[in-house]
Amino acid sequence: QVQLAESGEGSVQTGGSLSLSCEVSADTFNSHCIAWFREVPGKGREGLAGVDSGGRKTIAASVKGRVSVSRDSAKNTAYLQMTSLKLEDTATYYCTARQGACSLIPSRVPNWGQGTQVTVSS
Repeated sequence: QVQLAESGEGSVQTGGSLSLSCEVSADTFNSHCIAWFREVPGKGREGLAGVDSGGRKTIAASVKGRVSVSRDSAKNTAYLQMTSLKLEDTATYYCTARQGACSLIPSRVPNWGQGTQVTVSS
């Protein structure tokens, strides 16, 4: 069973930055894409970005230029950073894992973390 441990700040001001981390087991880290999604109630889940075990990155067009992903093999941890935050970035952010290549389609991703509520305020 894939386990994902998310962490990161929950409150950010507009114009600020967000940093989320996702720690997994070594086996998962070396075989899965770690990706982030977010969900706003009533709007469904939106894929943001992911990085696979080979370091290849996939970033959604909707957030390109504001989002970056990285991974630290020494810590089996992947990171999401988002800049220039807006009120509409308020959402629950999920770390996910999918074996092989990244996908930003929610139905193609089997393993989800518990979610981190991020609130952007002015």
